[in-house]
Amino acid sequence: MEKTHLLPVDDFLQYFDVALASTPEQKQQVYRIRYNVYCEELKFEPAECFPDREESDEFDPQSLHCLITHKSSRMPAGCARLIPPAGPCRQGHLPFEKHCSGGLDKAFLDKLEGDRHTVCELSRLAVEVPFRRSRGAGKPRPFDVEGLDCSRQERRTFGLTPVACAVSVIALASLTGRPDAFCITEPFLAKYLRRFGLNAQRIGQEIYHRGWRAPYFIHSEGVRETAPADLRDLYDAIFERMKQDLSTATL
Repeated sequence: MEKTHLLPVDDFLQYFDVALASTPEQKQQVYRIRYNVYCEELKFEPAECFPDREESDEFDPQSLHCLITHKSSRMPAGCARLIPPAGPCRQGHLPFEKHCSGGLDKAFLDKLEGDRHTVCELSRLAVEVPFRRSRGAGKPRPFDVEGLDCSRQERRTFGLTPVACAVSVIALASLTGRPDAFCITEPFLAKYLRRFGLNAQRIGQEIYHRGWRAPYFIHSEGVRETAPADLRDLYDAIFERMKQDLSTATL
């Protein structure tokens, strides 16, 4: 398969670190990214509920978190999390089942045969403003981080940060034996990720939950095979980093 050349995939890991956020300090950085994006920028969550400027919820203790960091500045750039079912026998509901209960494709879900040990939810993908592209414009947002000196080539990799966040949790889904991954996301993000072979299957009606969103399904073990060749290289590199971090982390 030919390379897409949409963005400089081969250069991304030259400028960014991808890690499993397992230490208190790393998780603090994750929650601060989420506060900046979900509370201050998008107003999805009330900022007054998080006086420490760290957005978190009841699902975080059971979740695995990924953290993307810009190497030269050491600025946290993006994050995402994987939520496994909780409770006895992993029977606890995932957030998408609660929010989308009235509009899910029941026939599709029945095909999964109810094995809760293979399912997870991917959520809280958040990217700081300087490290993502403007919606619909195809151009980088104005770079407004004072004192950060980056080359043009380096800045061109910033738009890949959302992709790296998604690839990180998809890799975690495979590594933890939960390849049947669900998410709720806006169609814009699903369309953007589709450009890179991350083909999420829509499995229900749109709902209004912090904006218009829809439930999607990704079988993580099939992502590498359907991705463009250059994204497979990025996936393999991130997969190995997640694998190493999982083997050494104290969770």
